[in-house]
Amino acid sequence: MKLLILRSWWTGPTDLDLLVQQTLNDGFDGIEGPIPQDKQQQQQLRQLLQDNDLVFIAEATTGSDSNDPKDWWIPRPDRSIDDHLGDLKWVIDHAQDMGALFVSTMCGYDAWSWQQNVDFFGRALELEHTSGCIVSFETHRSRSLYNPWTTRDLLKEYPSMKLTCDFSHWCVVCERLIDTEWSILELCAERAQHIQCRVGYPQHAQVSDPRAPEYQEALTAHERWWSLIWEKQRIRGMAQTTMMPEFLYDGYMQTLPYTNMPVADVWEITCWMAQRQRQRFANWQ
Repeated sequence: MKLLILRSWWTGPTDLDLLVQQTLNDGFDGIEGPIPQDKQQQQQLRQLLQDNDLVFIAEATTGSDSNDPKDWWIPRPDRSIDDHLGDLKWVIDHAQDMGALFVSTMCGYDAWSWQQNVDFFGRALELEHTSGCIVSFETHRSRSLYNPWTTRDLLKEYPSMKLTCDFSHWCVVCERLIDTEWSILELCAERAQHIQCRVGYPQHAQVSDPRAPEYQEALTAHERWWSLIWEKQRIRGMAQTTMMPEFLYDGYMQTLPYTNMPVADVWEITCWMAQRQRQRFANWQ
């Protein structure tokens, strides 16, 4: 099994040429992020990816307001299931043109009822089936898969459903490291398509610095869960696995009072995590 490590679009410069150059300079295999709305930018990104032999995972954020400068990723209460599906369909329709490995989607709404979730995911999986484009559903706060138990029930309802596993969100939602839900972690690992390797802890979805000794327990726990995913993927016969270290500013990184200065460097941590997981994977292999 081969490991591909991607970097997040959100941790780099907005200029596409500079984004790709930074990605190459620091040894990443590709980029995970949204497909640009602008046709010219789409073509530019696709060409840069092809020319530099970089892979791409297309990110779909549904039911939100992209024009909101503050909370653009949060689902809006007035957005219907059809609205969410329309957002997902747009990304699916463009993903193959972009040469994407698959679509990873932050979708749904934590306030939906069980029946609304069943309706949405059933129709989303039908979109996947008819398009032939793999869709991987992310475990994320504010979204349908914001906790282990709803996720478990939806996975049982839909045997073909695949996951982008970002367990950092569940740590803060559950207010504990989630080894307590080991049977659910095993089920998630059996359906895992992709790993977003942020480290969370009981009070926040992102530790300030995973290299710090005070966060050793949280780092070790997450790596235990990621190794479980690798093992289940190997059993399933997957030829490659993908990871994306997603450490962010934007409220994720703790800051000093009054100055709002970040307490650590996000890109430095991202590169450290990428190197660490490459070594772990080599040793695991």
